[in-house]
Amino acid sequence: MNKLEKFRELGLGEKTIKALSKKGFEEPSPIQALTIPVLLKGEKDVIGQAQTGTGKTAAFALPILEQIEKSNGNIRAIILTPTRELAIQVAEETNSFAVGRKVKVLPVYGGQAIDQQIRQIRNGVDVVVGTPGRVIDLIKRKILKLDSIDYFILDEADEMLNMGFIDDIEEILSYTKPEKRMLFFSATMPKEILKIASKHMREGFEVLKVKNKELTTSLTDQIYFEVKQRDKFEALCRIIDLESEFYGIVFCRTKNDVNEVSGKLSDRGYDAGELHGDITQTYREKTLKRFKKKNITILVATDVAARGIDVNDLTHVVNYSVPQEAESYVHRIGRTGRAGKQGTAITFITPSEYKRLLQIKKVTKTEIRKEKLPGIKDVIVSRKHRIKESVAENIKANEMADFKDMALELLKEGTPEEVLAAVLKLNYEEVLNTSNYNEIQEATVDNAGKTRLFIALGKVDKMTPKTIVDLVVKESKVSSDKIKNVEVYESFSFMNVPFVEAEQILEVFQKSRKGRKPLVEKAKVRSSSGSSSGSRSGSRSRTSSDRPKRDYNRKK
Repeated sequence: MNKLEKFRELGLGEKTIKALSKKGFEEPSPIQALTIPVLLKGEKDVIGQAQTGTGKTAAFALPILEQIEKSNGNIRAIILTPTRELAIQVAEETNSFAVGRKVKVLPVYGGQAIDQQIRQIRNGVDVVVGTPGRVIDLIKRKILKLDSIDYFILDEADEMLNMGFIDDIEEILSYTKPEKRMLFFSATMPKEILKIASKHMREGFEVLKVKNKELTTSLTDQIYFEVKQRDKFEALCRIIDLESEFYGIVFCRTKNDVNEVSGKLSDRGYDAGELHGDITQTYREKTLKRFKKKNITILVATDVAARGIDVNDLTHVVNYSVPQEAESYVHRIGRTGRAGKQGTAITFITPSEYKRLLQIKKVTKTEIRKEKLPGIKDVIVSRKHRIKESVAENIKANEMADFKDMALELLKEGTPEEVLAAVLKLNYEEVLNTSNYNEIQEATVDNAGKTRLFIALGKVDKMTPKTIVDLVVKESKVSSDKIKNVEVYESFSFMNVPFVEAEQILEVFQKSRKGRKPLVEKAKVRSSSGSSSGSRSGSRSRTSSDRPKRDYNRKK
């Protein structure tokens, strides 16, 4: 418990310390050390600025749980997140901190049956974590009542802005009482976020900023494979089959994913176990003991459940689901490459997840190289090699006395080659038969991995699709053939660019803004389900007075 003394010094109680100890925490991160004491005092609203993946969830969840303590029948806190994946993650993390407290935390988001969420809210909930679209839907159905909340938390505020949720946030705030506490957390601090804070937060709100730190991944070979969602499990099996000694952790996003993947692996005969938030402490300890002894060689787990696992000789970490935060990625893959041994980190990327991979690469400043999934023939060759090795090891061990008489009898039935071939067929026909393996269709992110960009120039600036492309190519050095679907309107334009090139373009124009709004930005998108749903032509406009002025000289 001495390791947790710094958490005690922040003012957290023993129930919280016990929960942190169980989860494997040792000391607070910089953003936690800054925000927790301020939130516990309750005197000021707070804007916390720290890069993605620095423990922001614990920074706001721990002090809120300390002060809610006991349910009173009303919703006490609302946490808004830009995506349903993050809503699930924040809810699970907050729930894991609430051990020993009678506090109910519920995620609400589009894509899940709303009737189920309504039923749970009516049964009593203390903390709601949700995406803006679903939260507004529940408010308008008069199911979600926020007039008694004590805390309004905005997580990933800058991403909310990028996805066009600012109007939704304003609408949700209109249903809350004025005297609530407000907490905004963001990796960057755009003017629009500060504007909302100035409008709704109490006078004298505090901005707590943590300097960006460099996340490192030293001894780990990092690879990603592009796969369709439905092919992830088959891809996982191929990776395991290709290795002579696979000993690793497979990380999934949710408890249901863990149960599903672990169950499927066991059905196929792999030695696999699972860990997630619903696992009892007794079962957890038993599973970890079996894993450390290598009685099971595959552990399927969520991030929260995997905290505190101390295993030094993992060969692989597999990101079955891409982590939401860069620090989670580093924590996951850091479990390989220990004790001077190089490990392998594998990440499965669907087209819709590619943007998150780029963000992880950018924050961690590391190279994650693309590889092609091993084919069925590669797996068969690997299996044949291991069979030969096993037979050779058995011959060398010379522990076959009980089988020699049977061998001599079998040799009377045919030639040595025929007898050995028959034995191999009896034992390995299924695993060496290519028809028993499912095909995996190639998934390329270039087909779906596009970013919609907004350009603050249009027909009033005498722009055409060609001059727009020429300008962007000149400034960013991106090849013109990467720029598609250029649409020029009266005072603005749109274009579609692959994710990688889009990041390059945005970085160039961000650097050249000189205190003004960038000429090129990500297009704003909104959807009722609380997640990005594609761009809308003409979804944003500016007048000539609010359009940024630029010094670019364009010769027609």
